[in-house]
Amino acid sequence: MERRTEPGWVCGVSFGVVPLAGMASTRFPAADLQMERRLLIAIFLCFIVLYTYNTFLAPPPPKPPASSSTKTPATAATPAPQAQASPSAAQPVAPPEPAGPAVATVVGETTERQLVVQTQTVEVVFTNRGARVLHWRLKDYRDDNGEPVDLVPSSVATDQQTPFALRLDDAMLTSRVNGALFRVTGDAGGRVDARTKAADLAFEYQDASGLQTRKDFRFDPANYIVIVSASVKNGAQPLNPTIVWGPGLGDLGAVAAGGSMFTGNAIQPPEAIFQRGAKEERVALANLASQPNPEAQFRFAGIDDHYFIATAVNPGQARLEYRSADLQVGGAPRPFVWYGIRVAGQPRNVRFYVGPKKFDTLQSVDAQLVRAINFGIFSWLVIPLLSALKWLHAYIGNYGASIIALTVLINVVMFPLRHKTVVSMRKMQEVQPLVKAIQDRYADLKMTDPAKQKMNTEVMNLYREKGVNPAAGCIPMLLTMPVLWAFYSLLSQSIELRGADFGLWIHDLSQHDPYYITPILMGATMLWQQWMTPSTGDPTQRQMMLVMPFVFTGMFLRLPSGLAIYYLVSNVFQIGQQYFTNWLIGPPPAQAPRPPAERRLKSAGTGRTAGAEKRS
Repeated sequence: MERRTEPGWVCGVSFGVVPLAGMASTRFPAADLQMERRLLIAIFLCFIVLYTYNTFLAPPPPKPPASSSTKTPATAATPAPQAQASPSAAQPVAPPEPAGPAVATVVGETTERQLVVQTQTVEVVFTNRGARVLHWRLKDYRDDNGEPVDLVPSSVATDQQTPFALRLDDAMLTSRVNGALFRVTGDAGGRVDARTKAADLAFEYQDASGLQTRKDFRFDPANYIVIVSASVKNGAQPLNPTIVWGPGLGDLGAVAAGGSMFTGNAIQPPEAIFQRGAKEERVALANLASQPNPEAQFRFAGIDDHYFIATAVNPGQARLEYRSADLQVGGAPRPFVWYGIRVAGQPRNVRFYVGPKKFDTLQSVDAQLVRAINFGIFSWLVIPLLSALKWLHAYIGNYGASIIALTVLINVVMFPLRHKTVVSMRKMQEVQPLVKAIQDRYADLKMTDPAKQKMNTEVMNLYREKGVNPAAGCIPMLLTMPVLWAFYSLLSQSIELRGADFGLWIHDLSQHDPYYITPILMGATMLWQQWMTPSTGDPTQRQMMLVMPFVFTGMFLRLPSGLAIYYLVSNVFQIGQQYFTNWLIGPPPAQAPRPPAERRLKSAGTGRTAGAEKRS
């Protein structure tokens, strides 16, 4: 005896969407629709299981080999770096010690000192030893101690390669350049004020052997741009240096205010990023050793993490160098990305952007730089949603309240689609007894029996007679899914929500709810929606869908609270819409199934089965 199947509710509650009618097309036989529905549910549940595993249970990626760690002693012997060295070769981050005797300084200073550059957005601390950056602090972004975020890792020793160090093909020259005490011009008592107008800072060094080095930095007062030029000569021979950023970015705690990385893959660790051609490319830290050092015409090239980026903008033809580096953070080794760039010829007015991945700021620097924000495949929809959120915030002044307002506006726009969904679901509910009566008449037939096709024909005729389209319930949901995913990308990637205070117990919308109140309420509203689903569908299928609110609640416990607020408000709005639509269209009319028609199947023919024999 074949198992009897019934039309059920297929789409269920997914991301706060109301229960929908069975997804099918009137072109397919009704008996096959059930198999398709169950397959869709199985795929959906598999997706949830895999997502939950990757988010909460998957082990962290393997750490890079210790050979690339910055813990290598500074006195270790270091081979001379080659311009075309293999990227997989272990190269210490620390510059090599001088291999020869000390050389007398011709142009330079006798004591090491620090210089502080102040702009409206950053505080940059230089050392005249090697003319390198020790700190790059962002004034508008805070770490877990309430201090400005520093995009230079704190555990990089001052005698190692920090931002804007130079690396030459000769290891001895590299060490001499980065260890020399440069003469500084452009400062006033160790301070440079670039808060109201652009300011220049110059470093010069020359020794008795003929080694000459000059670095020039120009700071813009209102953005995160520094323009870098470098000139290196060994006697009369010009040398082409690699500009080194070193390991970065920050101490990993900089990616989220509060310094704690919430569980799962919601936070992007440091990785390589560059654009050659029409699309940006990303290389995860674990894959750096297997990737060749890229060389091309770049629109931008650097390293980034979830919220911040350090990149050369429009460097032209250049060769990039990436490798992994371990630094001690909080008493434990953490992986970072070591980054260097060598442009064609000596660097002249190379623009570097070092700051937040804020859409408007990136766009003002270069239109293509906004690709550094990983909005995903729905970026075309995320951008207008982000603009709407910022527009609301300009009036409301609170990003949490702005999320609620935008959620309500989105649901108002979706109201007609969801209304159509509920109406279609009601029509399917009304014809359910009639469909079941048809199925009962053919329950004893095998699926391979040609007479089974008559059942499918009767069901399709019934749908046509009642004006029911089984696919009409899921089509509106498919149209709203891009909006839901786009909003997810918006809330999880936008730096505007980093450290944004909602009030009450939520003080950072980019981190999870500390008391898990919003995700629990969100799960409760999802469960409420499930109980509102008509019970005429397949009971097994209904039980499966009742599990979904608990699965989603578990996932949202560690996701940003801004997301939980969005889905909670969306669920509440849709519950209200469901009650309103039910009141508008009224209760479903009572349907009495038609008495089974007396049919006798012909005893002749090759398609005759035991069930048909019984009927005859």
